[in-house]
Amino acid sequence: MSSTTRLTVAQALVRFLSVQYTERDGVRHRLIAGTWGIFGHGNVAGIGQALLEAGEDAMPFHQGRNEQAMVHAAVGHARQLNRLSAQAVTTSIGPGATNLVTGAALATINRLPVLLLPGDYFATRAADPLLQQLEHPTEADVSVNDTLRPVSRYFDRIHRPEALIPAALQAMRVLADPAETGAVTLALPQDVQAEAYDWPEEFFAERVWRVRRPVPDPVELAEAVRAILGAARPLIVAGGGVHHSEAEGALKALVDATGIPVTSTQAGKGSLRHDHPADLGGIGHTGTAVADDLARTADLVIGVGTRYSDFTTASGTLFQNPDVRFLNLNITSFDAHKLAARTVVCDAKAGLEALTSALEGHRVNAAYEAEYGAGKERWGRVVSRAFEAADENAVPTQTQLLGALDAVVGDDDVVINAAGSLPGDLHKLWRARSPRQYHLEYGYSCMGYEIPAAIGVQQATPDTPVWALVGDGTYLMMPTELVTAVQEGLPINLVLIQNHGYASIGGLSESVGGERFGTAYRYRAADGTFSGAPLPVDLAANAASLGMDVLRAKTVRELREALATARASDRPTCVYVETDTATPTAPPAEAWWDVPVAETASRGAAVAARTEYDRQAAARRTHL
Repeated sequence: MSSTTRLTVAQALVRFLSVQYTERDGVRHRLIAGTWGIFGHGNVAGIGQALLEAGEDAMPFHQGRNEQAMVHAAVGHARQLNRLSAQAVTTSIGPGATNLVTGAALATINRLPVLLLPGDYFATRAADPLLQQLEHPTEADVSVNDTLRPVSRYFDRIHRPEALIPAALQAMRVLADPAETGAVTLALPQDVQAEAYDWPEEFFAERVWRVRRPVPDPVELAEAVRAILGAARPLIVAGGGVHHSEAEGALKALVDATGIPVTSTQAGKGSLRHDHPADLGGIGHTGTAVADDLARTADLVIGVGTRYSDFTTASGTLFQNPDVRFLNLNITSFDAHKLAARTVVCDAKAGLEALTSALEGHRVNAAYEAEYGAGKERWGRVVSRAFEAADENAVPTQTQLLGALDAVVGDDDVVINAAGSLPGDLHKLWRARSPRQYHLEYGYSCMGYEIPAAIGVQQATPDTPVWALVGDGTYLMMPTELVTAVQEGLPINLVLIQNHGYASIGGLSESVGGERFGTAYRYRAADGTFSGAPLPVDLAANAASLGMDVLRAKTVRELREALATARASDRPTCVYVETDTATPTAPPAEAWWDVPVAETASRGAAVAARTEYDRQAAARRTHL
């Protein structure tokens, strides 16, 4: 008869999580590296007490300020460690739990693991309704935590102590599975959290979850090789799966051997160094001219670890060769079959290595290499012009800010962004020097992600300089975790750009006939519109009030000096700059993005925008 240990459900869960590991290629990582938490009546006496009793060695605890932000921090941590390590997030019931939903959606859309542990109603219904409990008149077992079901890859509500054992094992399976991972939710009724049970000691044995590398099916591999050998203008689209698999070296080996050029999605940028001859930069609506030109004429598009978002495909208008076909190498069958592609369902690294071996001796035509090489050189000159400032004493533009940052960062610095006009500029212009330098969350493009994600990245790799790039719109959404960075002594660098409103959506609004309605941060004018003077907010003073060291920069020269000072600091530091929005320096979009325009309108801007919309939409293709 096996021995048992009497613990509460919460104590048992924390102890179980403390001995879970992943292993890939012989390297072991702690699966749940720590727990973020904000305590309320729904978790303070359960998970909170269990974390206190376990101690920091068993389960490190991180104090957050906003539940959504805690998930973002955990996601940043997981992405930085190639999904081999995750963090848990515990909340009370009610608003604390529903605040998790946005972060959970972000995690699942980006295929990144995070464990969510929200409190829930009493399983016994001894107290009913509780403070903050949602009462449903026809479904008594529904709680606000059910909002997490559609954004979770696995969901369970633990109504009885013994139900924790299978649920916890399933949760770990999903978190560690490269094809299924995302947000995992274990909803914990607060009375069950505190209930004791005699747990089998085997439940607390050290457990290793091996992160598999499935190899290609021989038939699929042979078909893929035939497709590549028969293509005159093949083009690789590298997605986030290249990074998650740590397949950058395998991709380089394939490209070095075959000369096939590489473009990248937002998640895949950095799969090759920017100065590799075959790296053509971003693809799609925010892509480079050379990448998009080749995409239009490619006869074989080889997607590696990408899910083909509308930005990548230019809303179905990018791949215009009448004979274009798709070959998708992806660990998930769901993504591999997109665009009616030939499929190679496997790990990215294993698949790329198999292709390189099978294609030995094959190389694309020299004229094709010369063509994309010349295009790469032309685009390099575009980048240089966007980054350079003729007058060091002038107010910097946004692209000149990126140029100043490019001159300061080291190869292993991490640059984080998620929303606004920066993703487009970064995708087109940033010179990624290492696999994890470019950290764009563009699956959900969630304003407020950057600061907490920087904390998660800094926790994952403490000696790495980390930069969170945010505009004023994003900053006002969620600056709260700056307090956490200060509390934990994490030397993240915040680059805070003041442009008085939602600049990105303002530009989009203008292009689709919206005339920048409701996008500026200005006083309300006499006509009722927000077109008065800019609001007198001082975001730098706000950051300072939260404990950050703040450096204000008004010119290009001051900006360069401030960025260098921030990088050398061992304190959380904010570089605040108001950019010149009147001088356009960013290259225009090289491909379309479908944002539907009003079919009928009385205002001239919308009528003109609809004419252009109809013209662009006519180029949309369905790939069968």
